Amino acid sequence: MLEKMNRREFIKASAAIGVGSVLGDTLIPNIAFGDEAADIGVAKGQNYFENAKKAVELLGGMKKFVPKDSKVAILANPQRNNPGAFTKPEIVRAAVQMCKQAGAKEISCISWLPEENWKSTGLKKVVDEEGARLVITNLKDESLFKAMPVPKGKSLKEARIMNSFFDYDVFINMPISKDHAGNKYTGAMKNLMGINSPKSNRTFHKEDWTTNVDSIKHLEQCITDLNTIIKPDLSIIDSTEFITTNGPFGPGEVHKAQKVVAGTDPVALDSYCCTLWGLKSENIFAIEKAHEHGLGEKNLKKVNIKEVEV
Repeated sequence: MLEKMNRREFIKASAAIGVGSVLGDTLIPNIAFGDEAADIGVAKGQNYFENAKKAVELLGGMKKFVPKDSKVAILANPQRNNPGAFTKPEIVRAAVQMCKQAGAKEISCISWLPEENWKSTGLKKVVDEEGARLVITNLKDESLFKAMPVPKGKSLKEARIMNSFFDYDVFINMPISKDHAGNKYTGAMKNLMGINSPKSNRTFHKEDWTTNVDSIKHLEQCITDLNTIIKPDLSIIDSTEFITTNGPFGPGEVHKAQKVVAGTDPVALDSYCCTLWGLKSENIFAIEKAHEHGLGEKNLKKVNIKEVEV
């Protein structure tokens, strides 16, 4: 997330000069050709474990993101165990193995969702088998979340990030792209609500957030604002089998794109993934606002995307 600055140092710097000044704006990716690493790596096939490995390989490999002896936090989505509603265990397995091979000294899946969610989705089994840790924050204890100012926020002025997040050197975001009530899409950017306290997240949702356009825009603006203070080092998105109706929990209709998508630009990633079931980025308010915030590139013609069949 920050070169030569761990999250403890980030806290101190944030307090001194403001979070936005520490992070700065995300640079628009340069177009690359030939053997140069991709901005977005996409691997398609029926073996989702191999897809994840190949997608990261297209970016230059996990060693590019995980320094030797670093502590890695992974944020997967174990929200519900309905098909197409949670990050596939084998994709998380691939990420953990790649981190180990890169030399990480500690790998944890962090969450405030109950352990039962991790068990019912099969994710805890993978975490245990791979020797990673499952670090769950008690969602009812607000003292376990740190208040963080959002200097560039338009709707969200203060986030509450779980304390455990700041114990790690590297942050890997691992959402599933899928349907969402109201705003119709959830992916890389919205997944960061998984490290923000549920109490804070509830302020994103007005009573009529699924039907009222202004309330939907408020939700999307809060998501965008949250992304101005937290930027994953890497995102690996499960776009293999996902619900396109009745999101985010399901059950719903499941579309099988069979793709794993990796990159560092959350705006470009969401702009790409939303197209996999016919959505347009210009119709996703959070993507538009995030681009305006300078958080990434929404025009995929300006992004070097490499796609392979596995």
